[in-house]
Amino acid sequence: MTSAGSTEFDTAIGRCGIAWQDDTIVAVRLPGTKSRTTSDPPAAVQRVILAIVSLLEGEPVDLTWVPVDMSGVPEFNRRVYEAARSIPVGSTATYGDIAGLLGSPNASRAVGKALARNPFAIVVPCHRVVGAGGEVGGFSAGGGVNIKMRMLAIEGARAEQVSLFEEGRAPSGD
Repeated sequence: MTSAGSTEFDTAIGRCGIAWQDDTIVAVRLPGTKSRTTSDPPAAVQRVILAIVSLLEGEPVDLTWVPVDMSGVPEFNRRVYEAARSIPVGSTATYGDIAGLLGSPNASRAVGKALARNPFAIVVPCHRVVGAGGEVGGFSAGGGVNIKMRMLAIEGARAEQVSLFEEGRAPSGD
């Protein structure tokens, strides 16, 4: 039997939403976007919710274990999301870093567009991706750049950090 549903939950940044199919996450919504509760989450999804809440309370929680359904995600976006998931809590990378990691150093704008379509906010930490020179860049989720700045502050990240993927440099924010 297939289990699908969605629910909202409270976090330090406001009310978020999550949708699932069986034990796989199909969407995570930040405050300011419409969500609705259709059912109580199964235990596996409840663990994801608790991890997200903990992360947004300032605990250094790694969400790379969370299964997400990328079946409908274009291949380039999928690669961008996988790269973004490798950015540790408290660190940042630039759009150019991600583009370079994917072997497309001139694709910074395409990386930004992919992240703007991220259906798995927080689990795919698009808030950890900043502009060249450390500027915060855009953020299409509800609350915009203010929510992005707040999430970075909660994680102890600074937008002006050095490139995560720059050779010979360790990620900052340990």
